[in-house]
Amino acid sequence: MSARHPIISITGASGAGTSTVRRVFEGMFRREGVNAAIIEGDSFHRYERAVLRRLNETRATRGEQRLSLFGPETNLFPELETLFRTYAETGAGQRRYYLHDKEEADRYGQTPGTFTPWEDLPPETDLLFYEGLHGAVRTPEVDIARHPDLLIGIAPVVNLEWIQKIHRDTRMRGYSREAVTQTILARMPDYVHYIVPQFELTHINFQRVPVVDTSNPIIARDIPGDGDSLVVIRFADPRGVDFPYLLSMIKDAFMSRSNTIVIPGDRQDLAMQLIFTPLLWRLMARRGITD
Repeated sequence: MSARHPIISITGASGAGTSTVRRVFEGMFRREGVNAAIIEGDSFHRYERAVLRRLNETRATRGEQRLSLFGPETNLFPELETLFRTYAETGAGQRRYYLHDKEEADRYGQTPGTFTPWEDLPPETDLLFYEGLHGAVRTPEVDIARHPDLLIGIAPVVNLEWIQKIHRDTRMRGYSREAVTQTILARMPDYVHYIVPQFELTHINFQRVPVVDTSNPIIARDIPGDGDSLVVIRFADPRGVDFPYLLSMIKDAFMSRSNTIVIPGDRQDLAMQLIFTPLLWRLMARRGITD
């Protein structure tokens, strides 16, 4: 943690909805005039897409479990922790981008599934903003969770998470339903060991819970919409949270526990604005004290 060089980290599994939270924060950064260094978690994968595919094909011929993007074998955990630590200390560091599709790749004259070269972060940024799979990972070798000043977990109930992933990967990335299902199965051990434990380390968790039937996510025809969901927001430390204000501003919200507020799904963006804006002000005010 650092008063002068704060870090905000959004963490969640593939298909959880972290990119939605990123868009909320990017809008806040523009509105509040915050110059953020954006870090995409996928850029800290170890292998380019074609290399990982070949590795998994080889493992399949040997009868070995395929590698998952959730685990340490396929990610640069030490390098990510180094970035967080270096930024907190100096406001500097390096990043790169993972090019998911042709549109992204064409901007760099590269092939989809590859990385751009490493580059220095822009100078004089106000904070580091990470969005990805591993913003709160803790292993015997690394402790990424100790560096961010604000840790936010996005963890929809698992059936909804799978539905979102299946629809995204089949409709936007061209994978078959069977291939995505196999990926989900192969990732399960790493999901349990490296994704789920992060949510006990986060400061605030958002969990979307559908109120429609998602009992078989593999065959679900569509993703339950915001109007078909509730969002459970849990604060690790509720001290200082103005729950009466949130309840007055968010229609139909209610408290389920002393540190947990439940809201209609279509009011999640509003809730994030109400919760995160004062926290962002606080981080910026702390920077001012040390300047």
